[in-house]
Amino acid sequence: MKQRVSLVTLGVSDYARSKAFYAGLGWSPALDIEETAFFQANGVIVVLWARDKLAQDMGIPDDGARWGGIAVAHNVASDQEVDEIIEQARAVGAEITREPATTFYGGYAGCFLDPDGHAWEIAHNPGFGLDSDGNLVLPTS
Repeated sequence: MKQRVSLVTLGVSDYARSKAFYAGLGWSPALDIEETAFFQANGVIVVLWARDKLAQDMGIPDDGARWGGIAVAHNVASDQEVDEIIEQARAVGAEITREPATTFYGGYAGCFLDPDGHAWEIAHNPGFGLDSDGNLVLPTS
C-alpha cells in the first residue's frame, strides 16, 4: 500500500445541514451527486455522505458515537487566520471545543466540532511550512 490518503468521508446525519455548514465556511463541492458532496482539498477529497449509508458500506454497526477518535486538521499561515476561521465556524453553528491559544509545540490552534461531531483543528504550526497551494510541508530531519 502506498503512503497516501485519497478521500476522507465524513458520515453526516443531515446532508443538507452539513452541506450548508461547510458552505458557511466557504467550501463548495467540486461534485455533488446523489446527496454526496465531494470537496477538493488540495491532494485529498473530503466527502459528505449519509452516516447510515457510510456505516453500511464499511460493514460497521453505527452506535451513534459522538466522536470516533479522529481529528481533521487544517493548517494555515498565521495565528490571525486561526482566529478568523474559528470565528467563521462559530458563526455557522460549530461547537468550539478549544478556543484558539498557544500550543505545547509552540504553535497556535483552536478546535471545533461540525454539526455531526467531526473534530477539526485549525492550526498555525511555525515548524511546518505551507507551499504556494497550501499543502503542508514537513521539515526535513
